Amino acid sequence: MIVIIAVILVGYLSGCALLYAFQRSLIYFPQPRTYGSPATTATLELPGVSLSLSVRPHEGPNALIYFGGNAEDVSRSLPELSEAFPEHSIYMLHYRGYGESSGEPSEKAIHADALALFDKVHAEHANITVVGRSLGSGVAIRLASERPVSRLVLVTPYNSFQELAVSQYPFFPVRWLLKDKFESWRYAARITAPTLLVAAEHDEIIPRSSTEALFHHFSPGTAKLEILRGTGHNSISGSPEYMDLLKPHVS
Repeated sequence: MIVIIAVILVGYLSGCALLYAFQRSLIYFPQPRTYGSPATTATLELPGVSLSLSVRPHEGPNALIYFGGNAEDVSRSLPELSEAFPEHSIYMLHYRGYGESSGEPSEKAIHADALALFDKVHAEHANITVVGRSLGSGVAIRLASERPVSRLVLVTPYNSFQELAVSQYPFFPVRWLLKDKFESWRYAARITAPTLLVAAEHDEIIPRSSTEALFHHFSPGTAKLEILRGTGHNSISGSPEYMDLLKPHVS
């Protein structure tokens, strides 16, 4: 019996060690850029890293910054966003390791990159709407708590990435092991920009309860929650109502 317990314990501790060591490979799934030309690509050079951007330049005060999901090639959304928001310059960040960006992704690194991108864009555009989808919603909300964002849009957002991980790996001490927690709820109360949360009715990745929990952390009157009927986590942007919902809030 003692031997069996010892074997189980060793196996469990080995599982914890593996989960800790390889956790970021379970969170981030870097994608290559599949859409673009010299006119729609740009580079943001930061100390020790070169970040790839998908862009649609446009003169004027308005800009839109987009942060995508953990397995998203953001360049694929550039044509649709360009058509929907013709009066906005558009900047889409390829996280470290994504597209042609160098480096490796982490919550700390992505946050620093998001701040640097915002500061660069804000130097040229006074009114900036920030859009974050899925993983990117955590990037967007933290950015909006620290910078003068004009409007904020969170698509399939979560209350805390840590909470999602705990539910997915209930037999491991995830709260102690997880490096990148993306605790969006910590920043919601600091947001003053008008905010739209968009949830999928049948989201199989982020439970609606997580989105609703985040919504209740915003100050009264700051945020609005909309649910797109008949959509899932990955199909929400394909809904004909998706852009119709975003347009009034961004414009």
